[in-house]
Amino acid sequence: MTEHATHDTIRTIVRLEWPKLVAIVTRIVRDVGVAEELAQDALVAALESWPASGIPANPAAWLVTTAKNRAVNHVQRARMLERKHTEIGHVQTGSEMPDPELMIDDVGDEVLRLMFVACHPVLSRDARVSLTLRLLGGLTTDEIARAFLSTEPTIAQRIVRAKKTLAEASVQFEVPPASTRGERVASVCEVIYLVFNEGYAASAGDDAIRPAMMADAMRLGHVLASLVPDDAEVHGLCALMDLHASRARARVDANGDPVLLLDQDRTSWDRMLIKRGLDELARAEALGGGGPYVLQAAASACHARAVVAADTDWAQIAAIYAELARIRPSPVVELNRAMAVAMADGPAAGLAIIDALAGDPALARYHWLPSARADLLVKLGRTVEAAAEFERAAELAGNARDRARLVARAQALRS
Repeated sequence: MTEHATHDTIRTIVRLEWPKLVAIVTRIVRDVGVAEELAQDALVAALESWPASGIPANPAAWLVTTAKNRAVNHVQRARMLERKHTEIGHVQTGSEMPDPELMIDDVGDEVLRLMFVACHPVLSRDARVSLTLRLLGGLTTDEIARAFLSTEPTIAQRIVRAKKTLAEASVQFEVPPASTRGERVASVCEVIYLVFNEGYAASAGDDAIRPAMMADAMRLGHVLASLVPDDAEVHGLCALMDLHASRARARVDANGDPVLLLDQDRTSWDRMLIKRGLDELARAEALGGGGPYVLQAAASACHARAVVAADTDWAQIAAIYAELARIRPSPVVELNRAMAVAMADGPAAGLAIIDALAGDPALARYHWLPSARADLLVKLGRTVEAAAEFERAAELAGNARDRARLVARAQALRS
């Protein structure tokens, strides 16, 4: 294997293992900033060692062992410094250093444990989500910026401030007790779903979907559901992810290019995931759920229950998005409602809603807005305008597969 190929393999491994690596090290050193630095040190060691010695049989274990050794050394040095300070009369402030052997709690999942830590109430909502996506979702600042419909410098500053805030507040790196855990569940759900979305529809890179990221989010969601079994929104989240993931095989063709929902081969949808998703939705509704995740899962269930695209109950989906817009208004929800209305009441009705969103700054870099508008313009026979909108969407798209599809559609209309 060439050195270039080895580096590519290392980057792929790190992308997959980074969340677990940071989570394990954070449990030892109790500081997310330090943990990220030590995890990065392990990566540097791999880049220096593996091209010459070869990639280990179990590269993930190698990285974890290397990072843990550095973490334990860091803790031991800190303890030694603490003892020296005590000997010369200094009073050590802050929390007691943790035992490198680590404490055991009832979460049973390293990544989910750190999600609860990163979603501490001392941080703002945006800071919690950004930090967790960076540390545990493995997303770059650019990818997080796209998820937030924000800019990369804004997200980078937000993450730096979040880590500083946690350190200054001496936040205890432990899972909150069951009696207060509910306070952070909503933030954890939001992070899990954003990670899932990045896997389901990659905002950047060369692949339309990232199955490993989807699988991680689904696993975390079901672990969370086992911790809070009476939370309807958590079950709604699990239902939503399962139902979306059931379509994963049909979302790309043999060349890896994206396939739109109405064009998908529904016989390739995963019926077991659909059943699990519908069961989770029924459980959420039985618990009285009517929140955003339960509503989105209900909309997804309309697609899952339709044997062919023509059977889809678009009127019901439009009604669901109208309710979602009432309880959790956002331009993205309104865009989804517009497309459902277009299917139920005609493209002109949907286009009127989309045109009302045209000046919303939150959607200025959101390529799905001009793409959706172009789809409706095509149906209305306004092909010249549609081609221009597809071209604008292609300029905004960060994912290479999406960009190529949009360019192809524009070219087809131009010709």
